[in-house]
Amino acid sequence: MALLEVKDLRTSFHTEDGIVGAVDGVSFSVEKGQTLGIVGESGSGKSVTCLTIMGLNAKRNTTSSGEAIWKGKNLLTTKPRELREIRGNDISMIFQDPMTSLNPVHTIGKQLIEAVQLHRDVSNRVARARSLELLKAVGIPYAERRIDDYPHQFSGGMRQRVMIAMALINDPDLLIADEPTTALDVTTQAQILTLMKRLQEEFGSAIIIITHDLGVVAETADDVLVMYGARVVEHASVEELFNRPQHPYTWGLIGSLPRLDIDVERLIQIPGQPPSLLRPPRGCRFHPRCSYVMEVCKTTVPELLPTQREPDHLQACHLDEETKDREAAKLLESMMAEAG
Repeated sequence: MALLEVKDLRTSFHTEDGIVGAVDGVSFSVEKGQTLGIVGESGSGKSVTCLTIMGLNAKRNTTSSGEAIWKGKNLLTTKPRELREIRGNDISMIFQDPMTSLNPVHTIGKQLIEAVQLHRDVSNRVARARSLELLKAVGIPYAERRIDDYPHQFSGGMRQRVMIAMALINDPDLLIADEPTTALDVTTQAQILTLMKRLQEEFGSAIIIITHDLGVVAETADDVLVMYGARVVEHASVEELFNRPQHPYTWGLIGSLPRLDIDVERLIQIPGQPPSLLRPPRGCRFHPRCSYVMEVCKTTVPELLPTQREPDHLQACHLDEETKDREAAKLLESMMAEAG
């Protein structure tokens, strides 16, 4: 049985200009110990999907429907008080910017202790000991001294480690990481990703990692959900996705991965801009940017269907599978040729 099962999730924001459909019919599941990568450009609906699951969207202008089944309960209809008990305890989230997520006027230790005592009836001494344990686990040097420092006294990478410690402090079953390496240098990014993998093995948590970077997905995930224009366009295992991508948008993401062995000018670019979710295109939302567009793409929404060769590989594209296999093979061959 899946740890989390999301079914036909939909989220809309009511604005002065109209209704923005930020998430449109998203479904997926996550197993214990599994890492799911959700990838796509900015505005594709990745973060809103997880914020909806966590019940963190603003209530006054948001409408959500569908199901997010967690241990037999639909999180979308769970009472606020019960949902607060689940957040930070059973499910934790690491946000994009640790500087705005941490309170600048309280020490790191005070914030970690508060996170423990919010869900556990323990003394300050026990909560502080647990906080020190997690700071050491995420690699904060001189943790006994630094626990009494303030967020501004930590580097960006160290603040991100603190956020991971805070997310893991109550042994959650599911950790959601929203762009956990954004704005970090390459060396620190690698350290954070390695740390998350090690801690997952140690704590046994499932992870959902939200990113625009397929390179991060390749390093960390077991399965990948590719989102475009608020919808899922492809869902497969990491190995299947990189060896046999089935959607033109995925081809563009893979082809645009930066590599040290080729010039930036020779990277594949996805033409055009992401669609407006206020007035999205009819049919396939990727069709205005797609080199393989057909008339059916402009009028009919493609269903998310399994491929013939791999039933667990889902894709939403009107192209026939033979064409998709041929084009994917050409892309991968050209990338291998470029790499020498």
